[in-house]
Formats: sequence, structure tokens, C-alpha cells
Amino acid sequence: MATLSAFPSPSPNPNPNPNPTFLPGPDSLPHMDPPPSSDPTPNFNTPSDVTAPAAPPLSLLHLSFNQDHGCFAVGIDHGFRIYNCDPFREIFRRDFNRGGGIGVVEMLFRCNILALVGGGPDPQYPPNKVMIWDDHQSRCIGELSFRSEVRSVRLRRDRIVVVLEQKIFVYNFADLKLLHQIETIANPKGLCAVSQGAGSLVLVCPGLQKGQVRVEHYASKRTKFIMAHDSRIACFALSQDGQLLATTSTKGTLVRIYNTVDGSLLQEVRRGADRAEIYSLAFSSNTQWLAVSSDKGTVHVFSLKINGGSPGIVRTHNASEPATSPHSSLSFIKGVLPKYFSSEWSVAQFRLVEGSQYIVAFGHQKNTVVILGIDGSFYRCQFDPVNGGEMTQLEYHNFLKPDAAF
Repeated sequence: MATLSAFPSPSPNPNPNPNPTFLPGPDSLPHMDPPPSSDPTPNFNTPSDVTAPAAPPLSLLHLSFNQDHGCFAVGIDHGFRIYNCDPFREIFRRDFNRGGGIGVVEMLFRCNILALVGGGPDPQYPPNKVMIWDDHQSRCIGELSFRSEVRSVRLRRDRIVVVLEQKIFVYNFADLKLLHQIETIANPKGLCAVSQGAGSLVLVCPGLQKGQVRVEHYASKRTKFIMAHDSRIACFALSQDGQLLATTSTKGTLVRIYNTVDGSLLQEVRRGADRAEIYSLAFSSNTQWLAVSSDKGTVHVFSLKINGGSPGIVRTHNASEPATSPHSSLSFIKGVLPKYFSSEWSVAQFRLVEGSQYIVAFGHQKNTVVILGIDGSFYRCQFDPVNGGEMTQLEYHNFLKPDAAF
């Protein structure tokens, strides 16, 4: 799942509090199934301490999609916001009277449960604590404390995953019992991905070596290490069922797709020739497409040749299916010229302001992508799956405008 967060340098000794605080409500942990898809509004109640929006421009600290990419969360210097993607509108906001910086907002699909971490110059909560907030009860129902700052949080209906600089902790959601600890190489971005399908948890994180990723299959109790790149891992993403993994390195030129079960390389696509910082990777729900955003100001959509139901089997295309990613016209002399000339390139592109940070996900409407910018920009675009080329912009908004009407 794609995330942009801003954090200061970490503190040493990233060990957890062995006795996390759990504050059960009258019903213990609330029911966490999302509402029906026909109702795009999460079950958020407007609490009494919500104040009017501040007049100054918002200072954005965090930006991330929820698990099904139907909503996104924004952490700001005095609270947080939740937005619906299609149709685009603000559906919830909380502004704190004093301080209030939120550095991480992690949603749980469309229900009333959120994980919050303080951030910014005046944080609402300590940056070394994860607060489990139930907006149905308008209060925190759980708290996890650590000895260093939290880099990111991932939620499933049954698990809470907390990422520190060099450790990852997996908790049971119902009672906050610590189930697993994982050591990683230095991970200042808080890179971590978890499967969101109905099956057992698959977790991916950096390994202990440069360029290595670690895959945990909790159902089979198997750990798989994949040497994905020669350079440090910059970004990765899991398919919803956890069977496919897309990775890229700090070079940012190639994206590789792996089978998480056996670690085999299934496909390799090229974003470009110049070094770039990759901000996000996202699979479509049917694993037919992969989207990539980078600091080059272009979002790319690649066609995947993997059969989503059976990783490792190459999908064969007929006339009614989309074409695969175009190859260089010089591919007939593959093996003579550098690999660059026979690379698989993106099918579709959308051009943005170069240098700004963007994250991307596939929209719920067919062949659409949603692009979020740390400058407050929201784009919804459509691509042609057969002819490719430049995407068509369907919608644009700036969600950081304080007086925007929704």
C-alpha cells in the first residue's frame, strides 16, 4: 500500500514496550467489517471536540490510500482528514485545538477504526506510540508504546503491524498480543506491505541485506528471502492476495515482479533510463496492471503477463485482451545491444509536475487511476488498455484548500 510520511531522525534502541496498553470499550473491539460498497461513506461520527477548519494553508505530514483504494487519509499539523475517491469529497475531519500534528493515519478499509501516530513540530501524540482510535466511541481503545519513533503502521482486520527503523512487530488486533518480531536493515521509510485478501497474512519487508526483501507466509509458517536488486530497496507493493510482489531499487529504472511463494522472477519492466526516486507501486485488483509514480513527474501503467490466479503462468493475450507492454523496435538484436533496448515499457502515461511527490492507485471504475500529490493535488485519469499512450484526465481537485466546498 502506498504511503508518504515525513519523520525526523530515529532514536536508538527500537524495542517495544512488552506491556502495551489496551483500553477495551463496552463492546471490546468494535465490529470491523466495512459497510456495503453502495455506501461510500465510512462509519465516522462527528465528535464534539471537532473545531472549524483553520484558515491558514494545511501543512501535510502524511498521505495514504486505504486498503481498497476507495478512500485516502491525510495527516496534517493539527489533525487529519478522510476523503472518498469516487466521487471525490471530504467525508470526515478532525482538527485538534492544541498541537495536533498527525504523522501517520492508517485506515481499516471503510470502518471506524484508525491507527494514529503523532508527527510534525507539535505532535498530538508521542511519535513513539500507536493510538488505535475508534471514532464510533470517539476515543482511543488501544495504545502501543515503543522506544523509538514509529515509521509506519499497517492494518488488517486481524492484525496490527508496526514498523520501526530496524524492527517490525505483528500484533493480534483483538487483544494487542505481540505475535512476531522481525529484524530488518535500516528502514527509515517504514517500508512494509501486507496482504488484504480473506486468506492468511502475507507480510513483506526489507531483509537484513541491501537489495533483499523478506516474505513471511504466516499460514505455512515459511519465510522466503528474495535478492530483488543490487541496490537498496526503494519501494515495493503486494497484490491483494499476497501472491505477487513488485519491487524497485534506489536506481528507479526497473520494476521486478516476483512470485512470493517460491521467489521466482516473473516479469521485469522499465520505467526509464535515468535514475529516479520511486514513490509508489500499485497492482490493479485483477493483477492485470501495475502503476508506478516517481519524481520524474510521470505516472506509468504497465501490462502484467502473469495470470493473477496462478502466479508463474504467463497470461496469453487474444484479440479481445489488452496488448502487452510495448518493446523497443530494436529487440530483434536482443543480446547484442544493452538490455535497455529490449525492455518492456509502459502502456500508458500521465505527466505531472516534476519533482513533486505523488502516490498512485487504481480506481474502482475500469481502466482508471487515482493520483495523489503531497501538494494537495487529486487526479483521476483513464487509460486506453489497447492503444495506450497519454491518459485522459477526468478530474482534478486540491484537497488542501482550507475553504474548499465538498
